[in-house]
Amino acid sequence: MEVKEGRRYDGAMKIRKIEHVGIACRDAEKAAEFYRGILGLPEESRETIEPMKLRVVKIRASETVLELLQPCEGEEVMTKFLAKNGEGIHHLCFEVDDIAAATTELREKGFAPVWEEAHVGAGNKWVNFLRPRDTGGVLIELNQPRP
Repeated sequence: MEVKEGRRYDGAMKIRKIEHVGIACRDAEKAAEFYRGILGLPEESRETIEPMKLRVVKIRASETVLELLQPCEGEEVMTKFLAKNGEGIHHLCFEVDDIAAATTELREKGFAPVWEEAHVGAGNKWVNFLRPRDTGGVLIELNQPRP
């Protein structure tokens, strides 16, 4: 991975943990059956995020969540991903203390977050993303619990 000058960690952003791994699915229920029924992992939640047109099923795997993502009718980003790559890992999410400060810090370091300000995503959390072209090929999500 190429790292441009000035893009080094200076300790300002506080990453708490890997919060979840996003997995693109054509059928989130079928995928959830595998994780629940075959691997014995508990389902944590399910929801449809209307603004993002995504169905989300969360499976708990110890300290991390597997976020099963199924596009609803009219959704474009996940639909394109599935057409190009098929089902599988879509993104890696880190929980941060302050998503607004993290977004500003990353922008100051030369990165271009997907959105100027965080949006509400799955689990009613603040979310923003860094594009794979800037992160060595991995779509990175940052999230922060909302009060």
